[in-house]
Amino acid sequence: EDFTKALDKAYTRQKNRIQVPGFRKGHASRQIIEKMYGAGVFFEDAANFAINDSYPDAARECGEKICSRPTIDITQIEEGKDFIYTAEVALEPPVELGQYKGVEIEKIDTEIRPLVAKITDVTDRPVQNGDMIKLDFDGSIDGTPFDGGKAENYDLTVGSGSFIPGFEEQLVGMNAGEEKDVTVTFPEDYHAKDLAGKEAVFHCRVNSIREKKLPELNDEFADEVSEFDTLDEYKADIKKNIEVKREEDAKTRRENEAVDAVIKNATIEIPEAMMRTQEEELADQMAQNLRYQGMNLQDFLKYTNMSEEQFITSMQPQADRTIRTRLTLEAVVKAENIEVSDEEFDEELQKIADQYKAPLDEIKKYYESDEAKKSLTEDIAVQKAVTFVAENAVEVEKPAEKAKDETASDEAKPEA
Repeated sequence: EDFTKALDKAYTRQKNRIQVPGFRKGHASRQIIEKMYGAGVFFEDAANFAINDSYPDAARECGEKICSRPTIDITQIEEGKDFIYTAEVALEPPVELGQYKGVEIEKIDTEIRPLVAKITDVTDRPVQNGDMIKLDFDGSIDGTPFDGGKAENYDLTVGSGSFIPGFEEQLVGMNAGEEKDVTVTFPEDYHAKDLAGKEAVFHCRVNSIREKKLPELNDEFADEVSEFDTLDEYKADIKKNIEVKREEDAKTRRENEAVDAVIKNATIEIPEAMMRTQEEELADQMAQNLRYQGMNLQDFLKYTNMSEEQFITSMQPQADRTIRTRLTLEAVVKAENIEVSDEEFDEELQKIADQYKAPLDEIKKYYESDEAKKSLTEDIAVQKAVTFVAENAVEVEKPAEKAKDETASDEAKPEA
């Protein structure tokens, strides 16, 4: 009976597109169309209607945790008989948790290192090391220009080592508006092989000179740049805001490092169909984001020289990470019997309302259904699992060598 209804629905959908001699479009009966085009003319649409109507209920009733889109195999399709099909799906794989309490994460330094500097124009002296200049340069080798050898108003901090050795040193002493030729030799191991080891001449012009100066920190300064009357009040407010921001950033980093460690310790065999489904969902999300930015997917594929299949499979690393994160944290929820209270659920509804600037009653109405409420409750529980593994992680000092590298990185100069 349901399949007959699906056939009627398919007929209603298609009848205006089917031409039958002697009838105006849309006026031939289903029986006449089937007699002319075959009994199965509406089967494909009818099957889709029947599957879409029946599969969600069947998936819920089976009680399994399905984690992929179904692969459909129709085994019987004929009017007057039951419509029978099988849906093959991937089930959520088991997670073998390794250590998830007491995982080691690097201790995060939240010490505040304030630095306030004012950048001012320099007009009464030539270029010195540390100055920020705007530079025109035009390079040539034996009188012939080369690719990448020319720029206008290039921002350069003199002494930063951005250019090849010997270049910046020759700019020291130049005045704003002055021009000169700078002669340098490219290193033998220079990345552009056609320039390596060759002598080049750059015609340079310094357009402007600026320097960093620390302002005099006093009450007058505080009154000028803030809502506070005194320097102490201004400094206290800055310190408070910086502390809050650094603690928030540190909390996020602790959580990420703890979750990474727990995922690494867990064993999960992800079904291929589950991975494919996640890849397709991520690809759909990216395509939607592209539309928001005014670009359709086909144009994006053209620009990136990718096929649609390559685009989908390029999501694999992110898909793998997404699946492992969710499954591992769900396993922690189960292992620790993490529950969500009514108060926590209501707090999350309020956060959603605030985020979307929507009335709380509308948000509550959206989450009234059992399915929506279950989904949000699971999300809250997973976030509680994140907090749990982070709070139970053990902070250890960074290896001395790594700390040294990070300090050097903070002070690194831009490369040419």
